[in-house]
Amino acid sequence: MRVLMFGWEFPPHIAGGLATACEGIVKGLAYNNVKTLFVMPSASGDEDQTAATILNASDVAVNTFSNTVDEFLDKVKFIHIGTNMVPYANPEEFKTLVEEERKRQTKDFRIAYGQKFKFSGKYGSNLMEEVARYAMVGGTIAMEHKDEFDIIHAHDWLTYLAGIAAKELTGKPLVVHVHATSYDRGDENHIDTRVLAIETRGMLAADKVVTVSDLTRNIVINKYHIDPAKVVTVHNAVDFSGRENLSIERGVKDKVVTFLGRITFQKGPEYFIEAAAKVLKRTKGVRFVMAGSGDMMNRCIRHVARLGISDKFHFTGFLRGMDVQKMFALSDVYIMPSVSEPFGISPLEAMRSNVPSIISYQSGAAEVLKYALKVDFWDVDAIADDIYALLKYPALAEFAAKEGLDEVNELKWNNATAKLKKVYESVVGEI
Repeated sequence: MRVLMFGWEFPPHIAGGLATACEGIVKGLAYNNVKTLFVMPSASGDEDQTAATILNASDVAVNTFSNTVDEFLDKVKFIHIGTNMVPYANPEEFKTLVEEERKRQTKDFRIAYGQKFKFSGKYGSNLMEEVARYAMVGGTIAMEHKDEFDIIHAHDWLTYLAGIAAKELTGKPLVVHVHATSYDRGDENHIDTRVLAIETRGMLAADKVVTVSDLTRNIVINKYHIDPAKVVTVHNAVDFSGRENLSIERGVKDKVVTFLGRITFQKGPEYFIEAAAKVLKRTKGVRFVMAGSGDMMNRCIRHVARLGISDKFHFTGFLRGMDVQKMFALSDVYIMPSVSEPFGISPLEAMRSNVPSIISYQSGAAEVLKYALKVDFWDVDAIADDIYALLKYPALAEFAAKEGLDEVNELKWNNATAKLKKVYESVVGEI
């Protein structure tokens, strides 16, 4: 089995959990005798290619594999609508606007033929433009390597258009992998409709939709109205390779409670802060650490200051690689109070490091972790009670750590990707 896989990031350059998951998946697939061509917008050359061949989209020129530009645009069946389009035009006006936009894109695309796009591979202000251009390059790559893969696999909305282009141009089946949805990133009143449209298009075009949890599967079925028969859950896992038993000397004797993740609404950082304040009213000798970065960072710093707990609360900024392992080694309790978490790999990594963990019921990880303590994200009293119990009752903490380690030891990518391989085989077998 051979797969052409579209991703957006890959270790060691990590912006979030998607890169870690992609690395675990390609390694697990290699273990299960699946060969992977992994495409990313901007590879640096220092990525580990022992389990997959990594293709840098920035090195690929858009080729004239269609007789005309119009033929290519017809084949991929999408048009990138700029932000200057008028959303409330009447049908006649809208038809005219779309045609004008199509002509402009055709002109721009003709100029782009034979050129290379230098992708940032980041999540900047021109992200939508990069996503659209990635689809163009993705189509080229698919045509150039069409004899080297049996199936196409696209991770999250950023790569769905590339996956669709590859499918339309080669006729190969497409699997899209849903690691998060628009409904996880914010409330329904503040969803980016452009992203929602791409997500919907990708799921409809796919032959199979893989979700990281049953929680996400239900969202895909109920919110995106995707046929349940083609939506399959494959839970995430954790990579034990390279794990080190670090011995870190602490600068303080206090116990350490850690939040590690993006500081955004989705991750519930303010509930962590509220619970910290409640714990600090009940006991001494404990410090709280918020490791990560995000759009709520300054708001959280002000929140900590207002509660008067700044002397016991620390912000580390974004951590990666060995610094993450060191943070877990320093921690006595890990907490993930996510408002909506499709899965959440970080508690698996914490439990792998013998750190007892508290997670929200609103996370996909809650479906597979029996020995993590579970709370509703909004119940700061329950969160505070669980933190207090793990800090004050050593027997409970030791039990949670030991059983948790044994539990996550079974959640290997080799097992998860064996299920993924069966998904591939079911689709390829239908062609």
